[in-house]
Parts: sequence; C-alpha cells; structure tokens
Amino acid sequence: MKWLPVLGLVVGILLGLTSNLTVPPAYANYLSIAVLAALDTLFGGLRAYLQSAFDIEVFVSGFFFNTLLAVGLAFLGVHLGIDLYLAAIFAFGVRLFNNIAVIRRILLNKRAGKPSV
Repeated sequence: MKWLPVLGLVVGILLGLTSNLTVPPAYANYLSIAVLAALDTLFGGLRAYLQSAFDIEVFVSGFFFNTLLAVGLAFLGVHLGIDLYLAAIFAFGVRLFNNIAVIRRILLNKRAGKPSV
C-alpha cells in the first residue's frame, strides 16, 4: 500500500498536464493558498512519520482544517479589501520551511547513523 500515494501523485500530474482545465484568475489566490496549506500538512505528516509520531486523524483533520482556514482567510480578506491571504502565506511558508529543515536533519542523521533529535 506504500505505492498508492505515489500512484495518486503520478495520476494527478498526468491529468493536470493533459487536461485543458484552467483556474479563473479570480480564484488563483484561493487555489494557491489551498495548495500551500496542503503542502504544509503533507510535509508535517512526513515529519511526524519520520519522528514516529504520525497520527492519521491529526493528519486528515489538519489537512482539511488548514486548507479551509486558509481559503476562509483569503475569502474574508477579499471581502474586507485586506490582503489577509498574505498572513496565511507567511504562516504556511514558515512552517513548510521548518518542516523541510527538520526532515532534512532527520534523514542526514539516519544516513550518518546518528540518533534523531
């Protein structure tokens, strides 16, 4: 079953490259925020897995809650005339780079045979 996410990723990439589906410019901010929130959750889940702390309920609830919260902030910001989506981009961007740094350290420590921090 470890191959199933990879298969889903390959099918998604192929569908995206071969279809003529376009996102209207009015929804581009919402989609970018949603993708960033999803990536944050994905790398957070990978980090938790590498630290042996992965919980599927936390992962799934975090995926949907973070995505909906980010899109909600963007929606509210559009209606208030404030760029609230920038707050979500900053928060998710910082978390994403932090998770990637921790994942990198864990993998380097495993490669060197050192205990993970």
